[in-house]
Amino acid sequence: MAAVAAALTVTAAACSTTPAGDSSSGASTAPGALKPVTLQLQWFTQGQFAGYIAAADQGFYREQGLDVTFKEGGVDIVPQTVLAQGQADYAIAWVPKALASREQGAAITDVAQVFQRSGTRQVSFATENITAAAELKGKKVGNWGFGNEFELFAGMTDAGIKPATDVTLVQQQFDMQALLSGEIDAAQAMSYNEYAQVLEATNPATGQLYQPGDFSMIDWNDDGTAMLQDAIWASTDKLSDPAYQDQTTKFVAASLKGWAYCRDNAASCRDIVVKAGSKLGASHQLWQVNEVNKLIWPSPAAGVGTIDQAAWDQTVKVARTAVNADGQTVLTKDPDPQAYTNDYVTKAVEILKGQGVDVVGTNYQPETVTLNPGGN
Repeated sequence: MAAVAAALTVTAAACSTTPAGDSSSGASTAPGALKPVTLQLQWFTQGQFAGYIAAADQGFYREQGLDVTFKEGGVDIVPQTVLAQGQADYAIAWVPKALASREQGAAITDVAQVFQRSGTRQVSFATENITAAAELKGKKVGNWGFGNEFELFAGMTDAGIKPATDVTLVQQQFDMQALLSGEIDAAQAMSYNEYAQVLEATNPATGQLYQPGDFSMIDWNDDGTAMLQDAIWASTDKLSDPAYQDQTTKFVAASLKGWAYCRDNAASCRDIVVKAGSKLGASHQLWQVNEVNKLIWPSPAAGVGTIDQAAWDQTVKVARTAVNADGQTVLTKDPDPQAYTNDYVTKAVEILKGQGVDVVGTNYQPETVTLNPGGN
């Protein structure tokens, strides 16, 4: 797979907005002294990455002495591989995908678990009466592949369904057209993206946009097979370097401050993402920011980005026990202790506490978002 992506134009050095709050040293760094840092995103520019894009736009990276450039992701880009090959300083990747790469030799470490909950859903028309994994039996089940299907297979495994024989697996495109056209009975969707796409489509029976009541949805968080998703990954080997350790703490602190900003300023982050070049429009991006916030906030009592041991253990268990259509599991053994660390996020959270940032979001309440046709 290709490992090169075009860099976005949003960088910390290019920002003109200086936020309130001091850096860990008590003062902002002069632009000429900024340390260049590259972050590989998991997908195209969208609200899924609003916190990082906002951290650049609002000057939070510059506040920590960093000039951050983003590389867009895509179908043929594996973020953890880009990181492992030294083509980025950090990467955003789902935990099971990254752990599979680590088992194969990629020296990468989860240094901040931004998403605390899974955004993966299996969506069907309400008329199909598919509300649990067991009801997928005998159905045409869409999935994207590329490591995005692990929770689906785990849910079917737990329900006693054999993916190879009990369902018809369909390679799904990264959209919802196959569901809307009736080619598949249940489609894979992210709560912050593809689910919105069906609600942005016109119901031919009414001439109006589809409504949530038109669909049923399996939430793997409720099913017990959810796996940790977007995390900040760093180079395991470079973490032995004190300079990279310090940089990692600062990068995590600024990134999490960006996510706190998006929690409290969803509409502003929508505008920031649209300005950065998102492919879908303003209402879709506001939906994304709102739904992603639900996956992050409230965060563990120890603070945003902290890796919860129970959630980590569940992810590893599912990765070791769920089988795909070929009878294979994601992982063949438990990951080694260097697969994750809370050392850097703990220090980052302390920096943010010192700036008066709410690092838990106990009182977070999601916004009500109205979608427009086509996400415009």
